[in-house]
Amino acid sequence: MSANRHQGHVVVAPDKFKGTLEGAEAAARIAAGIRRAAPGTEVRELPVADGGEGTLAAALAAGFARVPATVAGPTGLPVDAALAVRGTTAVVELAQASGLARLPGGRTAPLTAGSYGVGQLIGRAVGRGSRRIVLGLGGSAGTDGGAGLLQALGVSLLDAEGAELTPGGAALRRLERIVPGPLARTLEGVEVIVACDVDNPLLGPRGAATVYGPQKGASGEDLVVLEEGLTRFADVVGAAVGRDLRAAPGAGAAGGVGFAALALLGATMRPGIEFLLDLLGFEEAVRGARLVVTGEGCLDAQTLHGKAPAGVAAAAARAGVRVAAVAGRVELSEREWREAGFVAAYALSELGRSPAESLTRAGELAEVAGERLAVELLRR
Repeated sequence: MSANRHQGHVVVAPDKFKGTLEGAEAAARIAAGIRRAAPGTEVRELPVADGGEGTLAAALAAGFARVPATVAGPTGLPVDAALAVRGTTAVVELAQASGLARLPGGRTAPLTAGSYGVGQLIGRAVGRGSRRIVLGLGGSAGTDGGAGLLQALGVSLLDAEGAELTPGGAALRRLERIVPGPLARTLEGVEVIVACDVDNPLLGPRGAATVYGPQKGASGEDLVVLEEGLTRFADVVGAAVGRDLRAAPGAGAAGGVGFAALALLGATMRPGIEFLLDLLGFEEAVRGARLVVTGEGCLDAQTLHGKAPAGVAAAAARAGVRVAAVAGRVELSEREWREAGFVAAYALSELGRSPAESLTRAGELAEVAGERLAVELLRR
Protein backbone atom coordinates (compact mmCIF):
# COMPACT_ATOMS: atom_id res chain seq x y z
CA MET A 1 0.00 0.00 0.00
CA SER A 2 2.90 2.39 0.63
CA ALA A 3 3.69 2.41 -3.10
CA ASN A 4 0.37 4.13 -3.69
CA ARG A 5 0.81 6.75 -1.00
CA HIS A 6 2.74 9.34 -3.04
CA GLN A 7 1.62 8.55 -6.57
CA GLY A 8 -1.49 7.82 -8.54
CA HIS A 9 -4.91 9.38 -8.80
CA VAL A 10 -7.74 9.84 -6.32
CA VAL A 11 -11.16 8.22 -6.79
CA VAL A 12 -14.09 10.08 -5.21
CA ALA A 13 -16.96 7.60 -4.89
CA PRO A 14 -19.68 8.79 -2.48
CA ASP A 15 -23.31 7.76 -2.26
CA LYS A 16 -25.95 10.49 -2.00
CA PHE A 17 -26.15 12.62 1.15
CA LYS A 18 -29.88 12.08 1.56
CA GLY A 19 -31.85 15.30 1.62
CA THR A 20 -28.88 17.52 0.76
CA LEU A 21 -26.59 16.27 -2.02
CA GLU A 22 -27.01 13.79 -4.84
CA GLY A 23 -24.06 11.44 -5.25
CA ALA A 24 -22.78 13.22 -8.36
CA GLU A 25 -22.87 16.62 -6.63
CA ALA A 26 -21.17 15.25 -3.52
CA ALA A 27 -18.44 13.76 -5.69
CA ALA A 28 -18.00 17.01 -7.61
CA ARG A 29 -17.79 19.14 -4.46
CA ILE A 30 -15.33 16.86 -2.65
CA ALA A 31 -13.24 16.62 -5.82
CA ALA A 32 -13.20 20.42 -6.16
CA GLY A 33 -11.81 20.76 -2.65
CA ILE A 34 -9.11 18.17 -3.33
CA ARG A 35 -8.05 19.88 -6.56
CA ARG A 36 -7.88 23.25 -4.82
CA ALA A 37 -5.73 22.00 -1.94
CA ALA A 38 -3.59 19.60 -4.00
CA PRO A 39 -3.21 21.17 -7.46
CA GLY A 40 -2.19 18.77 -10.18
CA THR A 41 -3.78 15.76 -8.49
CA GLU A 42 -5.80 13.66 -10.89
CA VAL A 43 -9.25 13.18 -9.36
CA ARG A 44 -11.79 10.78 -10.84
CA GLU A 45 -15.42 11.19 -9.82
CA LEU A 46 -17.43 7.96 -9.59
CA PRO A 47 -20.61 8.42 -7.53
CA VAL A 48 -21.99 5.10 -6.31
CA ALA A 49 -25.24 3.67 -4.94
CA ASP A 50 -26.39 0.58 -3.10
CA GLY A 51 -29.41 -0.19 -5.27
CA GLY A 52 -31.77 2.35 -3.70
CA GLU A 53 -32.35 5.98 -4.59
CA GLY A 54 -29.44 7.38 -6.55
CA THR A 55 -28.79 4.18 -8.50
CA LEU A 56 -29.94 5.72 -11.78
CA ALA A 57 -27.81 8.83 -11.24
CA ALA A 58 -24.76 6.70 -10.45
CA ALA A 59 -25.25 4.68 -13.65
CA LEU A 60 -25.59 7.87 -15.71
CA ALA A 61 -22.42 9.32 -14.16
CA ALA A 62 -20.61 6.10 -15.12
CA GLY A 63 -21.51 6.54 -18.77
CA PHE A 64 -24.92 4.94 -19.18
CA ALA A 65 -27.34 6.78 -21.47
CA ARG A 66 -30.49 8.36 -20.06
CA VAL A 67 -33.73 7.17 -21.67
CA PRO A 68 -36.72 9.25 -20.52
CA ALA A 69 -40.05 7.56 -19.91
CA THR A 70 -43.40 8.83 -18.67
CA VAL A 71 -44.98 6.16 -16.46
CA ALA A 72 -47.57 5.79 -13.72
CA GLY A 73 -46.52 7.14 -10.36
CA PRO A 74 -47.40 5.42 -7.07
CA THR A 75 -50.97 6.77 -7.12
CA GLY A 76 -51.46 6.27 -10.86
CA LEU A 77 -50.82 9.84 -11.94
CA PRO A 78 -48.14 10.14 -14.64
CA VAL A 79 -44.58 10.98 -13.64
CA ASP A 80 -41.49 11.70 -15.70
CA ALA A 81 -38.95 8.97 -15.02
CA ALA A 82 -35.98 7.46 -16.85
CA LEU A 83 -33.92 4.36 -17.51
CA ALA A 84 -30.16 4.14 -17.72
CA VAL A 85 -28.99 2.05 -20.68
CA ARG A 86 -25.62 0.81 -21.87
CA GLY A 87 -25.46 -1.87 -24.54
CA THR A 88 -28.01 -4.53 -23.64
CA THR A 89 -28.01 -3.64 -19.91
CA ALA A 90 -30.69 -1.37 -18.45
CA VAL A 91 -30.82 0.04 -14.93
CA VAL A 92 -34.30 0.53 -13.49
CA GLU A 93 -34.57 2.45 -10.21
CA LEU A 94 -37.86 1.78 -8.44
CA ALA A 95 -37.84 5.18 -6.73
CA GLN A 96 -37.93 6.87 -10.15
CA ALA A 97 -41.47 5.63 -10.73
CA SER A 98 -42.89 4.43 -7.42
CA GLY A 99 -40.87 6.21 -4.75
CA LEU A 100 -42.06 8.26 -1.81
CA ALA A 101 -40.78 11.36 -3.55
CA ARG A 102 -43.27 10.70 -6.38
CA LEU A 103 -46.35 11.00 -4.16
CA PRO A 104 -48.46 14.00 -5.24
CA GLY A 105 -48.01 16.75 -2.67
CA GLY A 106 -46.06 14.34 -0.50
CA ARG A 107 -49.34 12.82 0.77
CA THR A 108 -48.84 9.18 1.68
CA ALA A 109 -51.18 6.46 0.40
CA PRO A 110 -50.11 3.36 2.33
CA LEU A 111 -53.04 1.15 1.30
CA THR A 112 -53.37 2.12 -2.35
CA ALA A 113 -49.92 3.16 -3.58
CA GLY A 114 -48.49 0.68 -6.05
CA SER A 115 -45.57 -0.33 -8.25
CA TYR A 116 -47.18 -0.25 -11.71
CA GLY A 117 -44.72 2.32 -13.04
CA VAL A 118 -41.75 0.10 -12.22
CA GLY A 119 -43.23 -2.62 -14.40
CA GLN A 120 -43.69 -0.07 -17.17
CA LEU A 121 -40.00 0.86 -16.94
CA ILE A 122 -39.02 -2.81 -17.16
CA GLY A 123 -41.30 -3.25 -20.15
CA ARG A 124 -39.79 -0.19 -21.82
CA ALA A 125 -36.29 -1.57 -21.29
CA VAL A 126 -37.17 -4.98 -22.71
CA GLY A 127 -38.91 -3.33 -25.63
CA ARG A 128 -35.69 -1.47 -26.44
CA GLY A 129 -33.79 -4.75 -26.59
CA SER A 130 -32.24 -4.87 -23.12
CA ARG A 131 -31.37 -8.44 -22.14
CA ARG A 132 -30.18 -7.69 -18.62
CA ILE A 133 -32.35 -5.63 -16.28
CA VAL A 134 -30.77 -4.32 -13.08
CA LEU A 135 -33.60 -3.47 -10.72
CA GLY A 136 -32.60 -1.13 -7.89
CA LEU A 137 -34.99 -1.36 -4.95
CA GLY A 138 -35.51 1.19 -2.23
CA GLY A 139 -37.60 4.19 -1.26
CA SER A 140 -40.94 2.74 -2.37
CA ALA A 141 -44.19 4.55 -1.57
CA GLY A 142 -46.32 1.42 -1.37
CA THR A 143 -46.56 -2.07 0.06
CA ASP A 144 -48.18 -3.98 -2.79
CA GLY A 145 -45.78 -6.92 -2.99
CA GLY A 146 -44.91 -5.93 -6.55
CA ALA A 147 -48.48 -6.59 -7.71
CA GLY A 148 -48.59 -3.42 -9.78
CA LEU A 149 -45.27 -4.24 -11.42
CA LEU A 150 -46.68 -7.61 -12.51
CA GLN A 151 -49.89 -6.07 -13.83
CA ALA A 152 -47.88 -3.63 -15.94
CA LEU A 153 -46.14 -6.64 -17.54
CA GLY A 154 -49.43 -8.29 -18.45
CA VAL A 155 -50.10 -10.49 -15.41
CA SER A 156 -53.76 -10.60 -14.34
CA LEU A 157 -54.52 -10.54 -10.62
CA LEU A 158 -58.16 -11.49 -10.27
CA ASP A 159 -60.69 -11.47 -7.44
CA ALA A 160 -63.47 -14.00 -6.86
CA GLU A 161 -65.63 -12.31 -9.51
CA GLY A 162 -62.85 -12.44 -12.11
CA ALA A 163 -62.25 -8.69 -11.91
CA GLU A 164 -58.76 -7.19 -11.95
CA LEU A 165 -57.55 -6.02 -8.57
CA THR A 166 -57.29 -2.30 -7.94
CA PRO A 167 -53.85 -0.89 -7.01
CA GLY A 168 -52.25 -1.15 -3.61
CA GLY A 169 -51.56 -3.63 -0.87
CA ALA A 170 -55.04 -3.56 0.69
CA ALA A 171 -56.63 -4.97 -2.47
CA LEU A 172 -54.43 -8.08 -2.28
CA ARG A 173 -56.73 -9.48 0.42
CA ARG A 174 -59.28 -10.14 -2.36
CA LEU A 175 -56.86 -12.00 -4.63
CA GLU A 176 -58.12 -15.39 -5.86
CA ARG A 177 -56.19 -16.18 -9.01
CA ILE A 178 -53.14 -15.18 -11.02
CA VAL A 179 -53.01 -15.44 -14.81
CA PRO A 180 -49.40 -14.94 -16.01
CA GLY A 181 -50.47 -13.89 -19.51
CA PRO A 182 -47.53 -12.90 -21.74
CA LEU A 183 -45.00 -12.60 -18.91
CA ALA A 184 -42.86 -15.61 -19.84
CA ARG A 185 -42.76 -14.57 -23.48
CA THR A 186 -41.92 -10.96 -22.59
CA LEU A 187 -39.00 -12.00 -20.39
CA GLU A 188 -37.69 -14.83 -22.55
CA GLY A 189 -33.90 -14.51 -22.69
CA VAL A 190 -33.93 -11.60 -20.23
CA GLU A 191 -31.90 -11.73 -17.02
CA VAL A 192 -33.33 -9.77 -14.09
CA ILE A 193 -30.97 -8.85 -11.25
CA VAL A 194 -32.26 -7.22 -8.08
CA ALA A 195 -29.66 -4.93 -6.51
CA CYS A 196 -30.74 -4.68 -2.90
CA ASP A 197 -29.15 -3.87 0.45
CA VAL A 198 -31.80 -5.42 2.73
CA ASP A 199 -32.49 -9.06 3.55
CA ASN A 200 -35.98 -8.75 5.04
CA PRO A 201 -38.53 -11.51 4.28
CA LEU A 202 -41.95 -10.63 2.91
CA LEU A 203 -43.95 -11.28 6.10
CA GLY A 204 -43.71 -11.22 9.87
CA PRO A 205 -41.95 -8.96 12.38
CA ARG A 206 -39.10 -8.27 9.92
CA GLY A 207 -41.37 -8.14 6.89
CA ALA A 208 -42.26 -5.46 4.38
CA ALA A 209 -45.34 -4.11 6.18
CA THR A 210 -44.13 -4.26 9.77
CA VAL A 211 -40.67 -2.78 9.24
CA TYR A 212 -41.19 -0.37 6.36
CA GLY A 213 -44.94 0.32 6.37
CA PRO A 214 -44.73 3.13 8.94
CA GLN A 215 -42.23 4.98 6.71
CA LYS A 216 -44.93 4.96 4.02
CA GLY A 217 -47.63 6.37 6.32
CA ALA A 218 -49.18 3.11 7.53
CA SER A 219 -50.90 3.20 10.93
CA GLY A 220 -51.51 0.25 13.26
CA GLU A 221 -54.70 -0.89 11.48
CA ASP A 222 -53.14 -0.24 8.08
CA LEU A 223 -50.28 -2.56 8.98
CA VAL A 224 -52.71 -5.36 9.78
CA VAL A 225 -54.47 -4.87 6.45
CA LEU A 226 -51.20 -4.82 4.52
CA GLU A 227 -49.89 -7.94 6.28
CA GLU A 228 -53.11 -9.76 5.44
CA GLY A 229 -52.84 -8.65 1.82
CA LEU A 230 -49.24 -9.75 1.48
CA THR A 231 -50.01 -13.09 3.13
CA ARG A 232 -52.83 -13.73 0.66
CA PHE A 233 -50.56 -12.69 -2.20
CA ALA A 234 -47.83 -15.08 -1.04
CA ASP A 235 -50.34 -17.94 -0.76
CA VAL A 236 -51.75 -17.45 -4.27
CA VAL A 237 -48.38 -16.82 -5.91
CA GLY A 238 -46.86 -19.84 -4.17
CA ALA A 239 -49.63 -22.07 -5.48
CA ALA A 240 -49.26 -20.64 -8.99
CA VAL A 241 -45.47 -20.99 -9.31
CA GLY A 242 -45.04 -24.13 -7.19
CA ARG A 243 -42.62 -22.65 -4.65
CA ASP A 244 -42.96 -20.45 -1.62
CA LEU A 245 -40.54 -17.52 -1.55
CA ARG A 246 -42.11 -15.43 1.21
CA ALA A 247 -39.17 -16.11 3.53
CA ALA A 248 -36.47 -15.47 0.92
CA PRO A 249 -33.92 -12.82 1.95
CA GLY A 250 -34.85 -9.57 0.21
CA ALA A 251 -38.44 -10.62 -0.52
CA GLY A 252 -39.62 -7.78 1.71
CA ALA A 253 -37.57 -5.13 -0.09
CA ALA A 254 -39.41 -2.10 -1.47
CA GLY A 255 -42.82 -3.02 -0.09
CA GLY A 256 -42.48 -6.61 -1.28
CA VAL A 257 -41.40 -5.87 -4.85
CA GLY A 258 -38.45 -8.14 -4.13
CA PHE A 259 -40.91 -11.01 -3.67
CA ALA A 260 -42.60 -10.48 -7.03
CA ALA A 261 -39.25 -10.20 -8.78
CA LEU A 262 -37.99 -13.44 -7.26
CA ALA A 263 -41.20 -15.43 -7.69
CA LEU A 264 -42.41 -14.35 -11.12
CA LEU A 265 -39.57 -12.54 -12.90
CA GLY A 266 -37.04 -15.26 -12.09
CA ALA A 267 -34.76 -12.60 -10.62
CA THR A 268 -31.54 -13.21 -8.77
CA MET A 269 -30.77 -11.13 -5.69
CA ARG A 270 -27.37 -9.45 -5.41
CA PRO A 271 -26.03 -7.25 -2.59
CA GLY A 272 -26.65 -3.75 -3.91
CA ILE A 273 -23.30 -2.06 -3.40
CA GLU A 274 -21.21 -5.04 -4.49
CA PHE A 275 -23.12 -5.45 -7.72
CA LEU A 276 -23.26 -1.73 -8.47
CA LEU A 277 -19.51 -1.34 -7.98
CA ASP A 278 -19.00 -4.07 -10.59
CA LEU A 279 -21.51 -2.46 -12.93
CA LEU A 280 -19.96 1.01 -12.56
CA GLY A 281 -16.40 -0.20 -13.18
CA PHE A 282 -15.03 0.54 -9.72
CA GLU A 283 -12.25 -2.07 -9.92
CA GLU A 284 -10.82 -0.47 -13.04
CA ALA A 285 -11.24 3.06 -11.68
CA VAL A 286 -9.34 2.28 -8.47
CA ARG A 287 -6.46 0.46 -10.13
CA GLY A 288 -3.26 2.42 -9.39
CA ALA A 289 -5.12 4.90 -7.17
CA ARG A 290 -3.48 6.73 -4.30
CA LEU A 291 -6.65 7.23 -2.28
CA VAL A 292 -10.38 6.51 -2.45
CA VAL A 293 -12.88 8.89 -0.85
CA THR A 294 -16.42 7.72 -0.17
CA GLY A 295 -19.30 8.92 1.98
CA GLU A 296 -23.01 9.35 2.66
CA GLY A 297 -25.34 11.45 4.77
CA CYS A 298 -24.58 9.68 8.03
CA LEU A 299 -21.77 7.29 8.85
CA ASP A 300 -23.42 5.11 11.50
CA ALA A 301 -24.11 1.52 12.53
CA GLN A 302 -26.21 0.94 9.39
CA THR A 303 -23.18 1.85 7.28
CA LEU A 304 -21.46 -1.29 8.49
CA HIS A 305 -24.26 -3.54 7.21
CA GLY A 306 -24.14 -3.36 3.44
CA LYS A 307 -24.36 0.38 2.84
CA ALA A 308 -22.35 1.96 0.06
CA PRO A 309 -19.36 3.38 2.02
CA ALA A 310 -18.63 0.02 3.67
CA GLY A 311 -18.78 -1.68 0.29
CA VAL A 312 -16.42 0.90 -1.21
CA ALA A 313 -14.03 0.49 1.72
CA ALA A 314 -13.97 -3.28 1.30
CA ALA A 315 -13.37 -3.02 -2.45
CA ALA A 316 -10.61 -0.43 -1.95
CA ALA A 317 -8.95 -2.67 0.63
CA ARG A 318 -8.91 -5.55 -1.85
CA ALA A 319 -7.11 -3.24 -4.26
CA GLY A 320 -4.62 -2.19 -1.57
CA VAL A 321 -5.75 1.45 -1.62
CA ARG A 322 -6.44 3.65 1.41
CA VAL A 323 -9.99 4.91 1.81
CA ALA A 324 -11.34 7.96 3.66
CA ALA A 325 -14.94 8.91 4.41
CA VAL A 326 -16.82 12.20 4.22
CA ALA A 327 -20.31 12.29 5.76
CA GLY A 328 -22.89 14.78 6.92
CA ARG A 329 -22.55 13.27 10.38
CA VAL A 330 -20.19 10.65 11.78
CA GLU A 331 -21.84 8.66 14.55
CA LEU A 332 -19.33 5.81 14.59
CA SER A 333 -16.48 6.02 17.04
CA GLU A 334 -12.97 6.34 15.65
CA ARG A 335 -12.32 2.74 16.62
CA GLU A 336 -15.42 1.62 14.69
CA TRP A 337 -14.67 3.51 11.50
CA ARG A 338 -11.03 2.46 11.57
CA GLU A 339 -12.04 -1.18 11.99
CA ALA A 340 -14.34 -0.71 8.99
CA GLY A 341 -11.27 0.17 6.94
CA PHE A 342 -11.27 3.97 6.87
CA VAL A 343 -8.02 5.86 7.50
CA ALA A 344 -9.92 9.08 8.20
CA ALA A 345 -13.50 10.31 8.57
CA TYR A 346 -14.69 13.89 8.08
CA ALA A 347 -18.08 15.12 9.34
CA LEU A 348 -19.65 18.14 7.66
CA SER A 349 -21.45 18.80 10.96
CA GLU A 350 -18.06 19.58 12.53
CA LEU A 351 -16.74 21.78 9.71
CA GLY A 352 -19.27 24.61 9.84
CA ARG A 353 -20.16 27.12 12.49
CA SER A 354 -23.01 24.90 13.70
CA PRO A 355 -24.18 21.32 13.05
CA ALA A 356 -27.24 22.66 11.20
CA GLU A 357 -24.96 24.00 8.49
CA SER A 358 -24.22 20.45 7.41
CA LEU A 359 -27.68 20.62 5.82
CA THR A 360 -27.88 24.22 4.66
CA ARG A 361 -24.29 24.48 3.36
CA ALA A 362 -23.63 20.82 2.55
CA GLY A 363 -22.02 21.52 -0.83
CA GLU A 364 -19.62 24.17 0.50
CA LEU A 365 -18.68 22.03 3.48
CA ALA A 366 -18.07 19.00 1.26
CA GLU A 367 -15.48 21.13 -0.55
CA VAL A 368 -13.94 22.07 2.81
CA ALA A 369 -13.76 18.37 3.67
CA GLY A 370 -12.05 17.72 0.35
CA GLU A 371 -9.49 20.42 1.08
CA ARG A 372 -8.83 19.11 4.56
CA LEU A 373 -8.38 15.50 3.52
CA ALA A 374 -6.10 16.57 0.69
CA VAL A 375 -3.86 18.43 3.15
CA GLU A 376 -3.86 15.62 5.68
CA LEU A 377 -3.70 12.59 3.39
CA LEU A 378 -2.20 13.70 0.08
CA ARG A 379 0.35 16.41 0.88
CA ARG A 380 2.44 14.56 3.40
